[in-house]
Amino acid sequence: MTTAPTSDPNSQSTDANSQSTDANKSTEKYWNKRGKQGQTYDAIVIGSGMGGMTSAAILAKQGHRVLVLEQHYTPGGFTHMFKRPHYIWDVGVHAVGEVTKHSMTGRLLDDLTDGQLQWASLGPVYDEFYYPNDFRIDFPDSPQQFHANLLAAFPHEKPAIDRYFQLVREVSSGMRGYYLARVKSGFLGRMADLLMARKAQSYFEQSTQEVLASITHDPKLRAVFAAQWGYYGSPPSRSCFAIQALVTKHFLHGAYYPVGGAKRIAECLLKTVADHGGWTRISTDVQTILIEKGRAVGVRLGDGEEIRAPLILSAAGISSTLQRLLPSDIQEQTWATSIRTLPPAPAHVCLYLGFKGDITQAGAGPANKWFYETWDIEKDAWLISPEQPIPDAPVLYCSFPSLKDPHHDPGPETRHTGEVVTFVPWQAFQPWRDSRWKKRGPSYEDFKTQLQDKLLEQFLRHLPALRPMLDHVELSTPLSTDHFCRPIHGSIYGLEPTPTRFKNRHLRASSPIPGLFFSGSEVASVGVIGAMMGGVLGATAAAPGPVSKLLRKINKR
Repeated sequence: MTTAPTSDPNSQSTDANSQSTDANKSTEKYWNKRGKQGQTYDAIVIGSGMGGMTSAAILAKQGHRVLVLEQHYTPGGFTHMFKRPHYIWDVGVHAVGEVTKHSMTGRLLDDLTDGQLQWASLGPVYDEFYYPNDFRIDFPDSPQQFHANLLAAFPHEKPAIDRYFQLVREVSSGMRGYYLARVKSGFLGRMADLLMARKAQSYFEQSTQEVLASITHDPKLRAVFAAQWGYYGSPPSRSCFAIQALVTKHFLHGAYYPVGGAKRIAECLLKTVADHGGWTRISTDVQTILIEKGRAVGVRLGDGEEIRAPLILSAAGISSTLQRLLPSDIQEQTWATSIRTLPPAPAHVCLYLGFKGDITQAGAGPANKWFYETWDIEKDAWLISPEQPIPDAPVLYCSFPSLKDPHHDPGPETRHTGEVVTFVPWQAFQPWRDSRWKKRGPSYEDFKTQLQDKLLEQFLRHLPALRPMLDHVELSTPLSTDHFCRPIHGSIYGLEPTPTRFKNRHLRASSPIPGLFFSGSEVASVGVIGAMMGGVLGATAAAPGPVSKLLRKINKR
């Protein structure tokens, strides 16, 4: 599950208990605010999230000088980390599958980072699910054990469980053609859809709810099948089944965490960009994409500076790019309107916790814990309002980053970190939408405090032995996400992964505007690896020959 890029109350502190690995000490930086003076570039990438960094690193490996522009003061998008005195948290990397050399994505990441990015397994169980009436089920790092766990919990549902695994395989087997079809636009894109994407497309156009209902009549088994919907942010009635199946497939062989923390992803990928003549500029606000004679030719920054390059890739989200970075006449074109009307995935709040003591003795571990307060997974959002009493959240997603990183040094006071995430309606925070960061006023701070206290108490009901170890608490809201990443309505996953979204024939890596390409999760699918695949597609669309050669080489390893 992805969380906010940083939290509201304070700016980043430099006094933190960083990991002991050399990678987390005072490393050389491959970014700054000013860039390299006088340098020209072959490509500009807007946004340094997972998709943008992947596109930039791929193009760099193929000989392009790439400039990455990031409006935040820390690169990495939802893969970056932030600090407070004695503590450091990730903001969006909690569990990542398919990163070993047994998968193409793992081999590609290894190549793009020259083997510098290492991953640690979360263990034989990566997700633990807790439901009412003391029902628990674990999701393990083995498809055979996963099947056995489901069968042990639902012994009379073997045909349904077998059918579910079969459907996951069917969706997965059609994804190569589907992704390749996303590269082209216009007539070529439509032909590619017909010839290459048909196998997977039918599952993108069915809801998770209708497919699961065709498999089993047991509502609890359907809830367990879809228990990980928080990894893509849409409940079964609204999500497309293909995304549900891809999340299951993604974690069939377990989940991993970057050794040295999530910030290692940006350090390694952006080093590749710099090593090949490129650079990353932080605190650099792109105001508009320059269009001349119908072609994208560069960008204009907030201070008026113009930077030009033959290739422009936006990894800021397709919908956000259309609404914030392109001229109004383009926003009103049919293709743009069809994308602008697609709904975003939900917003969220995250509780960041610091502990002093051995939290493993209090029930914490590397595995993520999902606490469902109901079997009804259509109750997706915490229905909060500044004017109403605050109820319990329907689900809590709990992660302990310090226990996932083998290089974390807890120090003499045994310091550890935790995070608690749940979805919320964006509308609850709209009264403060136009306020400034850290200056949102007493009413906002009062509302935040109420949410923080309620969420903390709900969390501690499930893990009460952590209470005496608690040392630090703060809450981030969707306004944090909006301020630092600028997605539509504070969405953590971009566009909601509905059948309607995947029926839209304009969501592609190649835009109708020559010279402009899209990268990131809205091109492909959600999550860290989904955004990475969107980055692969963006780079392939921008430089099809060299990138295709690289991917063929990786695929043969």
